[in-house]
Amino acid sequence: MALGLPPLAGWADAPQYGFAIKAKSFSEELVDFAIQANITIGGMSACTGQGHGLEGRFTLEAGLRQLLEGAPCGFALLPDRTVQITAATAAAHTAPEPELSEIVITATKRSVLADRLPAAVSIITGDQLLNHSDFDVTDTVGQISGMSMTNLGPGRDKILLRGLSDGTFTGRTQSTVGTYLDDLPINYNAPDPDLRLTDVDSVEVVRGPQGALYGGGSLSGIYRIVTRKPDMTRYAGNLTVSDSVTKNAAGSHSAEGMLNLPLVTDQAALRVAGYGELDGGYLGNSDLKQSDVDRTDRYGGRATFDAKLGDGWKISLGETLQELNSADAQYTVMGGAHLTRANRVAETQRSDFSQTALTVSESTDWGRLESSTGYVHHALSNRYDASAALSLFDDNDSNDLGVYDEQIRIDMLVEDLVATSSGDGPFLWLAGIFGSTTREKTVSILRISSPGGPPSQRYREDRTDQWNELAPYGEVDFELAPGWNASAGLRYFLTNLTTDSQVTLAPPTPDRLLQAKADYRGWAPKVSLQHDFASGDMAYGLVSEGYRAGGFNAGGLAAPLPSRVTFAPDRLTNYEIGAKVKQFGPMVEIRSALFCDIWGNIQTDQYLASGLSYTANVGDARILGLENDIVVRPWDRVTVQVNALFDTSKVTKINPNFATHVSSGLPGVPDESVGILTAYDLPLNGDLGLQLTAEFSYIGKSRLTFDPTQSPSMGGYVDGKLSASLRSDSWRITALLSNPANVSGDTFSFGNPFSFGQVRQVTPLRPRTFSLSLSAGF
Repeated sequence: MALGLPPLAGWADAPQYGFAIKAKSFSEELVDFAIQANITIGGMSACTGQGHGLEGRFTLEAGLRQLLEGAPCGFALLPDRTVQITAATAAAHTAPEPELSEIVITATKRSVLADRLPAAVSIITGDQLLNHSDFDVTDTVGQISGMSMTNLGPGRDKILLRGLSDGTFTGRTQSTVGTYLDDLPINYNAPDPDLRLTDVDSVEVVRGPQGALYGGGSLSGIYRIVTRKPDMTRYAGNLTVSDSVTKNAAGSHSAEGMLNLPLVTDQAALRVAGYGELDGGYLGNSDLKQSDVDRTDRYGGRATFDAKLGDGWKISLGETLQELNSADAQYTVMGGAHLTRANRVAETQRSDFSQTALTVSESTDWGRLESSTGYVHHALSNRYDASAALSLFDDNDSNDLGVYDEQIRIDMLVEDLVATSSGDGPFLWLAGIFGSTTREKTVSILRISSPGGPPSQRYREDRTDQWNELAPYGEVDFELAPGWNASAGLRYFLTNLTTDSQVTLAPPTPDRLLQAKADYRGWAPKVSLQHDFASGDMAYGLVSEGYRAGGFNAGGLAAPLPSRVTFAPDRLTNYEIGAKVKQFGPMVEIRSALFCDIWGNIQTDQYLASGLSYTANVGDARILGLENDIVVRPWDRVTVQVNALFDTSKVTKINPNFATHVSSGLPGVPDESVGILTAYDLPLNGDLGLQLTAEFSYIGKSRLTFDPTQSPSMGGYVDGKLSASLRSDSWRITALLSNPANVSGDTFSFGNPFSFGQVRQVTPLRPRTFSLSLSAGF
């Protein structure tokens, strides 16, 4: 479990911490110890039996000795404020980092050891993010089995898991992957906001439908960013600056920092983190006679205040802000000059994101009660060159320039109240109630003009969607027999949707109005059975479901056909068996899952010939897949991690209102993807150390759309990065080489809906880039 530590922290200062841990099992007491001291503890499952609790102020070493007095285990103090629990008493020493499987995951709304959870999970710790120079969601793709992303541009992409793709475009459909910042969702149907991973404790991914706990929008899984929490015992801070050079492109620069301030020792603290970056562009525009057109800047920060209120009560108040701007899109056109596009309009993109979050919790003898309240504001604006579609909007041949502007404002208020039982006995429970209200206002305008003439409006849609959701849910875990455990979860959901749309066309065509309402309700169950072997291995079987509500179509040059005015809900049922195995002690860890998913009435966002969007139900599909995570430690201080997904999909039923023929499989995701990570830690003199890392990922080929006549192939390339870090307890210098082979593979065969189908669009990888960064902390 990795919790709330500033980078580069060590053991040298040996401060005292206040502990209030009630008597439980030793393993559960260690979880509380780690939470209250903000440290990392691995190997907790090695400590069995009933503990006696801990009260008072202790240093970490003295507190552990007191906590584990009489326990059948010992502990070892490792670098970076990490503790390894051992089966026999051992003196403090330095050793490699603890096994990944001993990390605790909290994306299940309770603290659970990852290797004891009957689900496919991946966790990237904050240290791993730092060591592999992972700054945003895209950087984590190669480290998570079965994860892929579209590549329309920063702040405009979709996360996809397990090959479960509803298409590559973003529109009215709710996301198939729920993105969470700590305990609250940060997206609905909008693209991923692409938050920079600054001062992050871990990234947790749970694959497979999570409807029972998380409801709609978690059809294929959860992607959760866990931030570092304020430390109430010590002042800390760090600053990192970086500079990058890209082959035949503009340079890039970034800076980020963190400051932790205890306000009242052991009672209250404030933690503030901020960042700014400029990514230089690597594309040119021949019509505008410009280079560096796709440059992007991103600025943001986060402030968190935590306080203990007494009698087990805690409060946390946080604010997250980010502004992201791209000067132009990042796609090119096949047949043109290399890394150059000919557009008369700069296709600018902007994303402003903010989240206010309040968490209030109480820990008691019976368990834990937690209320999470959040408000999310997300404003997006996109501009496209619509000149290629002018003939559909206007028959005046003198008009030769079209500009399409889209402005989206999303406001979401969320409350999630959940109670969980304490202990690790034969029966555990969880109960909660979720409520949200989301308002999305979209203004879409297409203007045309002739050379030297003023622009005139030819199309406009003003649309407002209001979603209200209420959902009680619960889960129970119980021991059937020694080594056998079962779990059952259920969620009842009620979603209300109201849509108001007004479409304005050029005179004399009258305005077109739509006012519609709909209610969607149902159940989302989950059932699992697992067996824990005496060796520490485990196997499980799982059946779970996910769902999404339906909606309405209103846009387009002509009114939607009666069969397309609405799109229906869709549902996915997942059948899964998996195993988590260790071989040769800690040398080899294997986590595998075989799954079969039945997806009914698949929703998909598509584009009309005019370039305007609509949503439809494609039909049904079946997806078979095998995913693997393997960690090998062949030598001391060397770690090799391999993840892979192999899947195949088939559309088993076609909705005739969508098309008479579609491609056989799901678009946008490859049938195979493989990621390989290696790390080598070499101790030097004193507190100096050298770390070398290498990361490579293969992204297989895939098709862009369901339409076999307009489905260009993409993918089929290898990407990677190499890094070397020289570090001490208080500073770090890192050299990073991205895309070392300078591969120019097609990451995404789409960029502009108004010229799509007329030209072959290609999004190349960023060329070879060398970065140098310097970090200092206290």
